[in-house]
Amino acid sequence: MFFDSFDFAIFLPTVFFLYWFVTNRNLKLQNIFIVIVSYVFYSWWDWRFLSLIIFSTFTDYLAGILLSKQLNNHKRKLILCISVIVDISFLGFFKYFNFFVDNFISAFSFFGGKFDPYHLNIILPVGISFYTFQTMSYSIDVYRKKLEPTKDFIAFAAFVSFFPQLVAGPIERAANFLPQFKISKVFSYDMAVDGCKQMLWGFFKKVVVADNCAEYVNVVFNDFYECSSSTLALAAALFTFQIYADFSGYSDIAIGTSKLFGFRLKRNFAYPFFSRDIAEFWRRWHISLTTWFRDYIYFSLGGSRNGLHIAIRNTFVIFIVSGFWHGANWTFIIWGFINALYFMPLLIFNKNRKNIDIIAKDKLLPSIKDTISMLSTFFLTVFAFIFFRAETLGNAFSYIFNMFSYSFFSMPEFVGVGKITIGNIVLSIFILIIIEWINRNEEYGFRVQFKNRFLRWTCYIIVTLMIVELTGKQQGFIYFQF
Repeated sequence: MFFDSFDFAIFLPTVFFLYWFVTNRNLKLQNIFIVIVSYVFYSWWDWRFLSLIIFSTFTDYLAGILLSKQLNNHKRKLILCISVIVDISFLGFFKYFNFFVDNFISAFSFFGGKFDPYHLNIILPVGISFYTFQTMSYSIDVYRKKLEPTKDFIAFAAFVSFFPQLVAGPIERAANFLPQFKISKVFSYDMAVDGCKQMLWGFFKKVVVADNCAEYVNVVFNDFYECSSSTLALAAALFTFQIYADFSGYSDIAIGTSKLFGFRLKRNFAYPFFSRDIAEFWRRWHISLTTWFRDYIYFSLGGSRNGLHIAIRNTFVIFIVSGFWHGANWTFIIWGFINALYFMPLLIFNKNRKNIDIIAKDKLLPSIKDTISMLSTFFLTVFAFIFFRAETLGNAFSYIFNMFSYSFFSMPEFVGVGKITIGNIVLSIFILIIIEWINRNEEYGFRVQFKNRFLRWTCYIIVTLMIVELTGKQQGFIYFQF
């Protein structure tokens, strides 16, 4: 079930009404209800894969209980290993089986061997990368004794399957999210209103910005050999806006929806396009995933405590693993590798934490230096995202080769879309940048602070009308494929 579907437009109000008026502040009933509706939400896509979520929930719940009762360190490590191996095995099979088979065949053929390939028609379960990491972090935190394991299975099941963030995050930590299922919820009007505003902004980013950009981007990337350099450059830039608006839009809808039910999810994006270097960009982009890799891989490998060469190695590891997490394709691995290369000068010269404050704080406009830094970071990001969007490495390199040619400074061609769509793209990106810049010190872009009620409602109505009138052709959420 997609957030921007008619089904969800019926599902959400129904669930909201039943949650607040039927469960009657009964904690057990509230959690049972959350589990049921979350399973219904997921089953809407394919009920067969619901068994994976249930099995993963049982596995890590049981691991937590066993870890709490076991004092022997070797046995505790064994319990954790079994839990992690089970989680990784499911993820690896569904997401990477054919990738490894294909690469094994290629390597075998390279040395002159003949091998009859065997492929499985494997469907990637929606959200498996997200809920697997969420349950796995629970087991690891219990093992590290940073978290007391829960004995309430229903609360744990609700934590794993909570429908707003089930299929594309944010990836929540049990220390932050699980305790919220142990407190009976009381309806908060202010929290619900805040959630509605965040959802409204999320829908604007998704259906107006991302979906309109997707129409142009899809046409160009599908037939890039016939396009001019400037057209390719424009499509690459628009894809960067598309993936940001698409995924951060999903996150805003998920976080806003959670607020309707009295839950607070962690922030997943913090205006990454206002970053002054790549290190700052990655602190602001897909925060729940980058901090997961930092805490469970980077620090586990020694972080930066054991010298620069170890820090460099660990940085490459987490970026490449991050790329591989996104998909079973060499394009994602190279995308991660490129971002690691971007990161190296900052790490080597100890500049990776230079920009940790809000850009141009308490100022209307950024300085010339900050503007140049933001644009430079954006262009580096655009270049790397070409690999993220391309179907194959060959396509990515061909796209880049064609992009840097004599027609780079010509007028871009608006292929495959009409002038109205182009106008919608330009207008929506302009509004996106302006509103998020004005509210860059807020949790999300549309936290309108006007004290005047008329001005506030004018903003709400304008954005709502834009969603109704300027909606692009419906596209699936990009991160549903990961």
